[in-house]
Amino acid sequence: MSRYTASDIEPKWQAAWDEAQTFLATRDAAKPKYYVLEMFPYPSGRIHMGHVRNYTMGDVIARYKMSCGFSVLHPMGWDAFGMPAENAAMERGGHPKDWTYGNIADMRAQMKPLGLSIDWSREFATCDPEYYGQQQSMFLDFMDKGLVYRKAATVNWDPVDMTVLANEQVIDGKGWRSGAPVERRELTQWFFKISDFSEELLEAIDGLDAWPEKVKLMQRNWIGKSRGLQFSFGLIDGPHGHDRVEVYTTRPDTLMGASFIGISPDHPLAKMLEREDEEIAAFNADCRRMGTSEEDLEKAEKLGYDTGLRVRHPFDNAWAPAKKSSKPRKRRATTPASAPPTLSSKVRNCRSMWPTSC
Repeated sequence: MSRYTASDIEPKWQAAWDEAQTFLATRDAAKPKYYVLEMFPYPSGRIHMGHVRNYTMGDVIARYKMSCGFSVLHPMGWDAFGMPAENAAMERGGHPKDWTYGNIADMRAQMKPLGLSIDWSREFATCDPEYYGQQQSMFLDFMDKGLVYRKAATVNWDPVDMTVLANEQVIDGKGWRSGAPVERRELTQWFFKISDFSEELLEAIDGLDAWPEKVKLMQRNWIGKSRGLQFSFGLIDGPHGHDRVEVYTTRPDTLMGASFIGISPDHPLAKMLEREDEEIAAFNADCRRMGTSEEDLEKAEKLGYDTGLRVRHPFDNAWAPAKKSSKPRKRRATTPASAPPTLSSKVRNCRSMWPTSC
């Protein structure tokens, strides 16, 4: 057997595959279809071993299915639309389009020698008008059906990339790409009415027989179905416009053991109080600088600040004042929530809760 010399053998067979259009996806009624799609790379300008690993796995699956007689579609795309590309272009000087498509050309040239079974004729970038135009059209269809809406929401804001980050993109309170301290801001956002289909999604999970049980459990937890009771505590001499605090609990049987109410730094009452109290404002600011991932929420120190406000228990007029405390919780409903033996508003991304002693 002759020696394998990659620099000689790889170009030879890759040229043969290109000439024969081996990986070109074609319609064949006699063959079952199979679609292989890996995560699109961000066009930073150079590939790394993470890219090699990712697309090698897809390549193995695509080649295996082709060997089994499937008509395989294995395309390539580029996750190229958004603020990071614009910021990078501003930093280097030039137009985002030139910088982005230049990087795509460089990365394509780096990936092709790997000999992946990709149908490059199907290549596109998410910044192509032909692509995002379809997304815009789909969004308008959702809007026509009443499935999207706008409302103010607290988000993770990266002041360097000037964009909103998901909780998982905030690491130790900093943006995963820029490294800048993340700020908590309230911005008007678009939302899809996914919750309207929660029950249907949950029922459909039971039919996914081929899915690993741990993955199905993750999906159920993400949907986050919760059954409980929503009610109010009356505020005693509360600020103007705040005569009660609405809470939600999955354990209404523990209501008589409640000792205080905790509200998040992003609760409307907390925001009103911080305008008049510098210490409250400072405490709020500290809470908003903490991490926002699930792991951060679990590990975060439980902080608290006594607002001085008092509330009336809906069933116990002799309810006594309690010590201040805090407990971080994630939102499962649109209202604040309570937890035995403390009552806390469940607001996503909050590590510290505002205690309102009773």
